[in-house]
Amino acid sequence: MNDRKFGPKGRRGGGKPFKKPGKSAGRPPRRERDSDPDGPVILYGWHTVTMALANPARQIRKLTLTENAARRLADENIETRVPPEIVRPQEIDRLLSPDAVHQGLLAEADPLPSPDIDDLQLEGMVLVLDQITDPHNVGAILRSAAAFAVKAVVTTARHSPEATGVLAKAASGALELVPVVTVPNLARALTELNERGFLTVGLDSEGGEDLSEVPLREPLALVLGAEGKGLRQLTRETCSIVARLDMPGEIKSLNVSNAAVLSLYVGASRLGLMKR
Repeated sequence: MNDRKFGPKGRRGGGKPFKKPGKSAGRPPRRERDSDPDGPVILYGWHTVTMALANPARQIRKLTLTENAARRLADENIETRVPPEIVRPQEIDRLLSPDAVHQGLLAEADPLPSPDIDDLQLEGMVLVLDQITDPHNVGAILRSAAAFAVKAVVTTARHSPEATGVLAKAASGALELVPVVTVPNLARALTELNERGFLTVGLDSEGGEDLSEVPLREPLALVLGAEGKGLRQLTRETCSIVARLDMPGEIKSLNVSNAAVLSLYVGASRLGLMKR
């Protein structure tokens, strides 16, 4: 993340056991670069797909596997839930972007439902993302959110990546663990969080004090801005507090996903969540 943003101022489900079917009559998965927001979610990679298979809330439409991946699923007693189609690795390569590391697993699935702000528990931490558009960063943030038992990630319907393809792979299964709340207006969502009793803390290099010195309490909402732009003005104005992350080294900037990890660690430590 550059100095402007975060530097110092100055589940398990049942289903059908694996069996090798004949040729599938279904259409091939849509390429992730041509993803349709109203269409299926594309999931690939071992952790991403197996976590989806283990999540009873995730509806699997289609599963495409290589022989090696199918054998590994069977060896680890992981139920496929739907009859998979067995293909050569090159067939999955053809359906994804050239650099996609799929490990022989590709699934089409329905998107998970998006909770409402009113559904959020009044405890622990949530993350709020202000127009962070890079799917690698959002996926990495979700993975960190799962590690710190974050209750939800709040993001906007526009100016944010779809929970599919690259994002899902970078999240490494965290999409199945951390609810994603999609809102039409972030300032309004922050106002709702404030009204529900959340302490909303925006992270910005021009914050009045270091996050480690801010009095924190539950429920806590940490708000992260996009790389290059940081928090938008209205977002800053709607947060209860705007804080910064001070670092002792020569490099004072952090990638937004790294800033998320650091802020989550500070928040979890200060709230005593690490001991729960």
